[in-house]
Amino acid sequence: MTSPQTHLAIDGYVDAIPAPGTSWGTATFDLIHSPADADRIAPETPDTVYACTTADPRITGVLLREIQPGDLLRVTGTLVQPTTEGAPARLTVDALEVLNAAPAPVLYDLVLERWGNYATVFNADRDSVPVFTVDGKWIGEAPTPDAISDLIDAFENGTAR
Repeated sequence: MTSPQTHLAIDGYVDAIPAPGTSWGTATFDLIHSPADADRIAPETPDTVYACTTADPRITGVLLREIQPGDLLRVTGTLVQPTTEGAPARLTVDALEVLNAAPAPVLYDLVLERWGNYATVFNADRDSVPVFTVDGKWIGEAPTPDAISDLIDAFENGTAR
């Protein structure tokens, strides 16, 4: 059985820092949509969470470099309803517009570090370290901070997996 698909635009807030997808030029993020006039129509109506992905490298670049939690976005794309109850609907994004940027976040547990043409994100809760080029291209995830140089070397030598 296939899930119904709908092409639509949704306004919502970014819930967490967008993350690189599983392949080059892709990204994932959750979008929280609050119903319009929820207070007037049905105050108990819950927000809807959309699990968003994009394979457009331009949108991915914006998501990974510029979008922060709390930003209000309008995303347009193809919505696929979940096949299991309680799972979020999946939205494949083909257009993105920033309607309102959140104030600059204060990152307590994350440290961004630049290594020449590369950037890393250190998270106090994880041992592994995501590595990107400064223009947002996904390089990979080093299993430990000590392995970052090896990952970058493998990428530059064309031997990265």
